[in-house]
Amino acid sequence: MGLMGALATASRSLEVFTAGISVAGQNISNANTPGYIREELLLDPAHPYQSGQLVVGTGVVATGIVQQIDRFLETRIHTANSDFTASAAKNAIYKQLEEEIRELGDGDLSTGLNDFLAAIQNLSTQPESLAFRQLAVGQGTQFAGQVAALRSSIDELRQTQTIKVDDLVAEANELIDKIADLNPKISKLEASGLYNSDAGALRSQRYTAMNRLSEIIPTRFVERKDGAVDIFSGSDYVILTGQVQHLEVKSSYDRGVQVGDVQLSITQSPIAASGGGELAGVIEGRDTILGGFVDDLDTYVSNMIFEFNKIHASGQGLVGFTTATSDVRITDATAALNTAASGLKFTPTHGSFQLQVTNTLSDATVTTGIPIDLDGIGTDTTLNSLQAALDAVANVSASITTDGRLQITADSNFEISFSDDTSGALAALGINTFFTGSDSGDIGVNAVVQNDHRFFAVSNGGGPSDGSNAVEMLDFINKPLAVLGSDNLDRFYDVIVNSVSQQSASEEAIAEGLSAFRDSLNNQRAQYSGVSLDEEAVQVLEFQRSFQAAARLVSTIDELFTILLTM
Repeated sequence: MGLMGALATASRSLEVFTAGISVAGQNISNANTPGYIREELLLDPAHPYQSGQLVVGTGVVATGIVQQIDRFLETRIHTANSDFTASAAKNAIYKQLEEEIRELGDGDLSTGLNDFLAAIQNLSTQPESLAFRQLAVGQGTQFAGQVAALRSSIDELRQTQTIKVDDLVAEANELIDKIADLNPKISKLEASGLYNSDAGALRSQRYTAMNRLSEIIPTRFVERKDGAVDIFSGSDYVILTGQVQHLEVKSSYDRGVQVGDVQLSITQSPIAASGGGELAGVIEGRDTILGGFVDDLDTYVSNMIFEFNKIHASGQGLVGFTTATSDVRITDATAALNTAASGLKFTPTHGSFQLQVTNTLSDATVTTGIPIDLDGIGTDTTLNSLQAALDAVANVSASITTDGRLQITADSNFEISFSDDTSGALAALGINTFFTGSDSGDIGVNAVVQNDHRFFAVSNGGGPSDGSNAVEMLDFINKPLAVLGSDNLDRFYDVIVNSVSQQSASEEAIAEGLSAFRDSLNNQRAQYSGVSLDEEAVQVLEFQRSFQAAARLVSTIDELFTILLTM
């Protein structure tokens, strides 16, 4: 091996050691860059050659610069991301729901209902007191307002989640476009693997985008030989050999609230169906957690309205009606009252009620039984037949308004009142009722009672001092109901609230466990792919010493050439 060969070896070494210092410097520069993956210079001995009987080495060559990354670990991290963010999203929604319910705090429904019943308790002992009547009606109105406010707050929470869905979809689409844009750039820079080097900075950007995308939707990736990646979510592709599917939001209405469901733009597959990811967690929280609570709240409020109104409709106030108009509209006056075609939200049963007609001049009262035939045998009662039966009562006229309401009017100097409704027809029609509406979305208090508290029906016909109907009202929440599985309203609401608390605590524990698991994987990634400043400093020092030695070799060869030239 001549001096020229030795000089070439030294020169090549200088280049390699310079590259090593450059790689270490790149790592040091990005030690605090989020998502940066440590790079490493790959070195191999250069090909030797034969010189006589000697096989002489030619130094070192740099074969590539690659990232230190464990792709299997990356896959596990992406799965852990999806699991954690879905649970974290649901946990956050549970916490917001608990805050809105405020059970055991000020303004909760249990306190509001108890205040209403306490006011009725006071009224039952002094039913002729207008002050107590005003207080009771006011507490009932306040309670109805609390229910409506809670429902409105839950609806707003659900709308907020839909806005979040839109934001997540927009972010996911940006990430998908970024990955699709980086794929050809990486393939081109790496020359489809011919250079044995990674496009480190671009790959780090892509891994960061893929990591965030896996937090939004569940993903898995497959790297092709040319360095590009294909992205899949569930059984569908998101990016496949250059073809891209974006996420799109399809709007609809659910429980009175506009919501957005997410699907893939080409296959139209629902993205949340594959499970996992913040997007799926938000959608499940909106529709199952919050929506499920709305369903339970509606069941509670609906039964509360009907059960209280059935008692109220069978009682009398301090004065009778000159005109009573149903609060509920009938869509088909020819349909039986217990069929869906009638349009009634509450279903009356086979029974009857008493119509009392009082002469205001003589105080004489005539009571007429009004049958409600809903036994399914023969002709069942319709709004038309009920109107005809009421119209046949002396000193009373009944009609159906143009908007489908039943109107009962007493003749001059007469008043009407109601009692003993065993069918629930009066409550279903909204005649002589306290509450209006059919669930938490439209609950209110009858304007007739609000405008004249004397119509609050706390009596069972025993005169101004009779508070027996108020006593029945006090116990309505303790009555077992078949529709609630033999639970009473009080227990049913407790079950709703306790269920939310238990599920919230469970989801919080799950989220904490998933967070700890993800953190452990990220720690493993940091140990394998992260930058250690101490290690890089050692690398720089090693390459520096090697460079100095190679430079010294060049200087020595130069001196030898000088000697040769001066001989």
